[in-house]
Amino acid sequence: MTDALKRLSEEGVAIWLDDLSRKRITSGNLAELIDQQHVVGVTTNPTIFQKAISAGDGYEQQVADLAARKVTVEEAIRMITTADVRDAADILRPVYDATGGKDGRVSIEVDPRLAHNTKATVAEAKQLAWLVDRPNTLIKIPATRAGLPAIAETIGLGISVNVTLIFSLERYRAVMDAYLSGLEKAKERGLDLSLIHSVASFFVSRVDTEIDKRLEGIGTDEAKALRGKAAVANARLAYQAYEEVFSSDRWNALEKAGANKQRPLWASTGVKDPAYPDTLYVTELVAPNTVNTMPEATLEATEDHGEISGDTVAGTYEQARADLDALERLGVSYDDVVQVLEDEGVEKFEASWNDLLKSTQAELERLAPSEG
Repeated sequence: MTDALKRLSEEGVAIWLDDLSRKRITSGNLAELIDQQHVVGVTTNPTIFQKAISAGDGYEQQVADLAARKVTVEEAIRMITTADVRDAADILRPVYDATGGKDGRVSIEVDPRLAHNTKATVAEAKQLAWLVDRPNTLIKIPATRAGLPAIAETIGLGISVNVTLIFSLERYRAVMDAYLSGLEKAKERGLDLSLIHSVASFFVSRVDTEIDKRLEGIGTDEAKALRGKAAVANARLAYQAYEEVFSSDRWNALEKAGANKQRPLWASTGVKDPAYPDTLYVTELVAPNTVNTMPEATLEATEDHGEISGDTVAGTYEQARADLDALERLGVSYDDVVQVLEDEGVEKFEASWNDLLKSTQAELERLAPSEG
């Protein structure tokens, strides 16, 4: 048991692991992280699965069986990824039971090629929930414009959702609105709101990466002084928005009907710039009722030397707003940055998905039984 991770948990931050592979499941590593490092959830994305399946550890027999059945590559990927998510969900089930469904969750993403298609996203979310068939699953839906009505509809069907790829404060407010709309639909349908959970994955490090690049281009001392401040400021203002929405009359009516708050989840918390502390996006975003999903390197860094000194978000909103305003004055357009990041985020996941299709197709062909 480590003090930093224990303290983080005690401050109300749920520690989730941003990684999954069959080897991590079968070796007992995931169970060990839950037992020893306060990990209470797992997130996946197309990039994580592409890396895991390309590495090949533990997938060969299942791929050979799928090849023998002559399934399509899309079906093969769904069978492989949902098997991993199902097994991880079973390992995390005691956490889910102990926390009343709040944690012990495993996320699986809809096909990223559907990010701009509302109906197909809802259909895929329903299919994934059915395939995994575990109550502690979260279906990941990107917060694109087409994703927002899909989120509301999926929540309205009683399916728990992890909303991903949120970069802007305006879009985050729209995501919370979609969640509340979904709960209202679920209530109209007579569903038990207490069984519906959601997190909103607000991306952190990529904001600094994009803004720092623009500040370097400006090159003045004033610009350089703002490096590494935007991502934390943006996330802190997101938490301010969360506090506002989840103390509104509209929310209070839903809470009385048994609804759960949609927690902010800090995503992309691995530090990209070696000039910054490797625990920056953990120690500076400590606030009650949040989730921090960490790559293993960030989890280990926090365990080793993370300094958790209580809530680091309360009382910071004025400074956070001032930091973002200073960027605008320098000519760094917030609206442009967040749109670029959303477009890139969808493209990156699509590229990973296409790589996954290619590498899985190659494995299906390699392991296909010879005719006769």
